[in-house]
Amino acid sequence: MTGTCGRDVAYRGFRLPAEVDLGVAEGVVAVPGGLTIGAPVGQLDHTDPHTGRTARYELATWTAPVVWTGFGVDEIVPSWTGDTPAGGWLQVELRGWGEGAPSTDWYVLGRWAADDTTIHRTSVPGQTHDEAWAKVDTMGALRAAITGWQVRVTLFRRTDVTAGPVLRTVGAVASAADVDPPDRPAGTAAAGAARGRVFDVPRYAQRLHGGGETRWGGGGDSWCSPTCVSMVLDFWCAGPTPDRYAWVTPPGPRPVVVHAARGCYDHAYAGAGNWPFNTAYAGLHGVDAFVTRLRSLAEAELFVAAGMPLVVSARFRRGEIPGLDYDTNGHLMVLVGFTETGDPVLNDPYAATDDGVRRTVPRDRFEAAWQGGSGGLTYVIRPASVPLPAAPAQANW
Repeated sequence: MTGTCGRDVAYRGFRLPAEVDLGVAEGVVAVPGGLTIGAPVGQLDHTDPHTGRTARYELATWTAPVVWTGFGVDEIVPSWTGDTPAGGWLQVELRGWGEGAPSTDWYVLGRWAADDTTIHRTSVPGQTHDEAWAKVDTMGALRAAITGWQVRVTLFRRTDVTAGPVLRTVGAVASAADVDPPDRPAGTAAAGAARGRVFDVPRYAQRLHGGGETRWGGGGDSWCSPTCVSMVLDFWCAGPTPDRYAWVTPPGPRPVVVHAARGCYDHAYAGAGNWPFNTAYAGLHGVDAFVTRLRSLAEAELFVAAGMPLVVSARFRRGEIPGLDYDTNGHLMVLVGFTETGDPVLNDPYAATDDGVRRTVPRDRFEAAWQGGSGGLTYVIRPASVPLPAAPAQANW
């Protein structure tokens, strides 16, 4: 099956506990809005490599069914939402399938906690083998033929506490390399409804933090992703309340962004740009959030027409996109709408002041930098009450 723009991309997410019976549950129990540990199926002594602390944890697992894509997969990016009270954390693993059987081993795509009191949230380096690789937030194929994927989540609860972690959603987007330039479909009526629509997303400049807090990824110059997530959460009036970030001292220009950077920080990657860690942070605030890849700005227009700004990742060099006069190997921005003629309107956090955040850029240049730089990588963050647009035949949301 080929996507509407000639590129194979497919997303599948699982909402829990509603879809628990589609997979294999071992030791988990349904609670309102998710799964938690019921009768544990084992214990593990885990040493946090970033603190050296060792603790004993009880554990339970939920393993999703195999998701067949219908095409040869090059990359898979998972995402999830949940919560972890003190003493709890989640481990998310992926493996590839092909010809009716597993074609790779399990790869760890995240050891995640809502804060850094129990474990230090981390990806796992050193996972490159003959068959496949996993790096930071992405799994990719090498010699293995992957036409399906499977995700397993292990819930850990320290043996001296009673409240365990909660898993609410988990899924992944699988994609194939874009061998041929995609055909750009004509705009649909829904996409046309996005023209001239620009959301009043608050404008936050990450570079305001350049001379302040430098933990959690080096400070403001590196905080594009948590700054974007903060903008979108505040657009939905879902951001954290001031008591949540009162720990930020001195508060600096915008303490909520410092709080987000800490909440998204990957201690192995040493940055706050881990894609699923950012959507998991957003999910702590009562919204649905996941990572996917869109094939074109025509697909992005469907979300804008449905009332949703998007966080998108692009790569470009100075001079390639008028209005974005800097180099980046990967940068997150908020797509807040489109002009009447279809040019994207952005909240670009890489600005010295909030007034410099709003930018309008040429459609073709930006689309090329987004698709070529990240394969159309997108965070979808929305209240559950706001419905997603109708998905294409090869669903990528």
